[in-house]
Parts: sequence; C-alpha cells; structure tokens
Amino acid sequence: MNHLRLIVQLSIVFTVLVVSMSGGLRASEKKEGHLLIIGGGTRTPEMMGRFIDLAGGRDKGRIIVFPMASIEPETTGVEQVAHLKSLGVKNVNYIIFNRVQASDPASLKLLEGVTGVFFSGGDQSRLTAAIGGTLVHDWLMKFYRAGGTISGTSAGAAVMSKVMITGDEILNKDSTQLFVFIKKGNIKTTKGFGFLQNAIIDQHFVRRKRQNRLLTVVMENPKLLGVGIDEATCIVVTGGREFEVLGEGTVIVYDATKAANIRADREGNLSATNIVTHILMSGDRFDMATRRAVIRKP
Repeated sequence: MNHLRLIVQLSIVFTVLVVSMSGGLRASEKKEGHLLIIGGGTRTPEMMGRFIDLAGGRDKGRIIVFPMASIEPETTGVEQVAHLKSLGVKNVNYIIFNRVQASDPASLKLLEGVTGVFFSGGDQSRLTAAIGGTLVHDWLMKFYRAGGTISGTSAGAAVMSKVMITGDEILNKDSTQLFVFIKKGNIKTTKGFGFLQNAIIDQHFVRRKRQNRLLTVVMENPKLLGVGIDEATCIVVTGGREFEVLGEGTVIVYDATKAANIRADREGNLSATNIVTHILMSGDRFDMATRRAVIRKP
C-alpha cells in the first residue's frame, strides 16, 4: 500500500510539473517586443540608434518604412530610407500599401524577414485608413507580439495606442484657436493599431501645448494612461508594460485611474479630482502596470 501511494504521489507531482511548464511556454510565446514612440520633430541619433539596435542592428536588421501617413508618401519614403541608410542600416526599404493591397495575402510576402517597422509622420488617419483591420495590420500585431520592434514618429506615434487621437475637434469650430477648452465630446478619437493597450499617445505635446486635448481624452477614458511625448523625445516600451524616456524633451503622464468626481456641467466642461501627473525626462522609467515612475539619478 505504501509503495502504491508513493507511485500515485509521484505521478501527481509529474503531472503538475508538465502542466506548469507547458503553461510557461504558452506565456512566453505571447511576449510583446519593443515600441519606440517618437513625439515628432528631430529624431536624435540616440533614439534612432536604439531603434536600429532593437530592430536587429545595422548589418543584420531588415527595416521597412510605412510612409502612408504623409501627404507625399513616395517622397517621405525615400527620405526616411535615406536617413536610416545614413545611420548605417544596410537593408532598409519603404512600402506603400493602399487598403486593397493591405488586404491581399500576397502582400505579406513583402514582409518576410522584416525585423523592424517604422511609421512616418503626417496624418494618422491616412495610416489607419490604409491598413487598419487588414491582413497587414494582423501581421503587424503578430510581429509585435512575437517580439518584433515597431517605431513611429508624430502621426506614426499616435497610431500605436488602441484609442487613437485623430487631431480633430468636434465642438470647437475655430481652427485658428486649437484645444482652448476641456469639454466632453470635443476630441475625436478612433481605433488605432492597438499595440499599446493601456495608454493613449499624444505627440508634439509640450511644444504645441496639447495638455487640454489629452486631459479631455483621459477623463473620458479614465482606465487608460495619457502619455504626452514632446518633440525630439521618445518612449521605449518593453513588453507592453514599462517604458524608458529618451531624448531632449519631456514626457507627461496623466493617470486618472484613481480620479474622483469625473463629471461635466451643463456647458460640457469636464472636471475631476485626484488626477496624478508625472513629468519625466530622459533616463526616467515608468511602469504602466503599477503606475509608478523610477527617476534617473543624476
């Protein structure tokens, strides 16, 4: 009886170990890669060097530029490729997809062997209109979740989040005075590419004084962090959870997770208490899961 009981116990232990190991393997397959999200303006050598390293390096990486956000995608594509080549990248090219092409399985062959993707600036709505919800978008999600590196600047930064700021206002009709109030229903958002699930990205943030815009969206989506990235500045997101700030400017984070009294008056003015603000500079880190900053020591 004791011998039989020992065999049963060992069998149970072995089964638990097998299940645990298989579960761990499944979890590792879902590990996100890196997002290098630039707020627009100058792309510093430090930022682009980090992107190139994460995307496989100057010699072994294969980088593809998507310039469809630009009003002149051909010109932008040529310029972005030339910039990356000037930094030593040997294998880099650009691809311009329209929606029909992005929905064609044959187009995915053009992406074989890619180790890094870069989205140019322009109008983020052009980019999502071209590939959002297509087979190319599906490929990008799988690429990122399998550990791939994706970067973008300006409009190419805005598309990174699940909730995307389009840049349009609904209530304010004066195009010479942008984002002059914080009112419910003013900022137009739509679906972004969704690489970043727990935050909303805004760009050119300090330079163009877009605090009102992001605060409005955060109060309307209090479970999501608002991350405003200034020009010549980026965040490097690792594993979909933590990011590091790089560059010449600052990143402002609005956290309304524990905000109280979020409400609108009869004029539509939004109000809330206990919204936490973090102002971060190059070298600082932020954990989006715990909502805690780790400040770089001088």
